[in-house]
Amino acid sequence: MTMFRALAALLLMLPAACQAGTPDVTKAASGLSVVPLSIRTAGGKTYSFKVEVARSESEQARGLMFRDKLAPNGGMIFPMNPPRPASFWMKNTVISLDLIFIRPDGTIARIAPEAVPYSLEPIDSGEPVSAVLELAGGRAAKLGISEGDKVRWTR
Repeated sequence: MTMFRALAALLLMLPAACQAGTPDVTKAASGLSVVPLSIRTAGGKTYSFKVEVARSESEQARGLMFRDKLAPNGGMIFPMNPPRPASFWMKNTVISLDLIFIRPDGTIARIAPEAVPYSLEPIDSGEPVSAVLELAGGRAAKLGISEGDKVRWTR
């Protein structure tokens, strides 16, 4: 009986042990993974976000199209491996967005603030980037986030 109790206790602890080493990743209603992301400003402030990860080509093509709202601390990140020049547009995007282009070292290369909904005008990174972060339009300015600030997220 003691052996049975020990085995039962071990089986009960197994799920927690398996999760202990996993990052804080959940799923959004869209089915995309949601991961923590932080931005540390040059002034030393750190802001935390929970962002959806658009990894596949089809997920990246859809992005935040057709969404009518975005939480203040929500967003979407588009990883680019290998790093490359990026170009986005706002076709079928209902809400204004800040597009934040992130260099391979994690620093912000460029911010395209308050992109105009439905615009077909290309928004370019200006240099090779390893990711693009989309936040609610005006959020970067409100928080004082600027070029050179450092972005970290669970890959």
